[in-house]
Amino acid sequence: MALDQTKRAGMTKLFTGTAPHRVRLGVNIDHVATIRNARGGAHPKTLLAALQAEAAGADGITAHLREDRRHIRDDDMVAIKAGITIPLNFELAATTEMIAMAVKIKPNAACIVPEKREEITTEGGLAVIGQEARLADQLAPLKDADIKLSLFIEANQADIDAAVAIGADIVELHTGRYCHDSAGRYQELLRLRSAAQHAASVGIECHAGHGLDYDTVSPIAAIPNIEELNIGHFLIGESIFCGLPAAIEKMRQLIDTARTSPTGND
Repeated sequence: MALDQTKRAGMTKLFTGTAPHRVRLGVNIDHVATIRNARGGAHPKTLLAALQAEAAGADGITAHLREDRRHIRDDDMVAIKAGITIPLNFELAATTEMIAMAVKIKPNAACIVPEKREEITTEGGLAVIGQEARLADQLAPLKDADIKLSLFIEANQADIDAAVAIGADIVELHTGRYCHDSAGRYQELLRLRSAAQHAASVGIECHAGHGLDYDTVSPIAAIPNIEELNIGHFLIGESIFCGLPAAIEKMRQLIDTARTSPTGND
């Protein structure tokens, strides 16, 4: 559901900080592969989508190699890493196979996400609390390969502290509840802001993503401590109607305006 324009302006104003540095935009291209796989063959090409995203102003490319290869495949990851000049964020489950694949491909960052074969998309953040020792040991090969370690988590201080204990470089806050629960959106925004502030206070880089669109992105982009937003499904869907470069350019403009304008709507 779209945010009321007056409410959105107020929410964005509330969370605009005094240091409006640019928020990076990572474009997730998973669902270009979803369309390709629906019919088989090689079209549309994920690398072409990544290159178009880069040309349109994306600061990074995100791709999730799931264990069941339902969209992105191994050869996609290899081609994208070789073909782009901006950072690659490799989303993966914390399994031996996927960690070894990430070490082989050497993306700029590896984002660990929870993964269930029966889910349609990633549902919620990674369970980190109480798993610190196991995850630190399991994920050590990524750190040893100089790959930035990111954890996709819920927006709470305990999970952020656990991520720090594991040795993560980045936390990505799950914005799905904020996007999809219109009744609870304001409280969820407060929770995201508090989590981002806590991340900054303990010295870990903070990203956010999942479910963001043109109507919901501005208040999140206005949170001063968020360094990067990762957006995919909406942009790929919107590109059907206006083309991928135009979809990305509009999102880029909304993000920049939210960070630099007192209301995010000037």
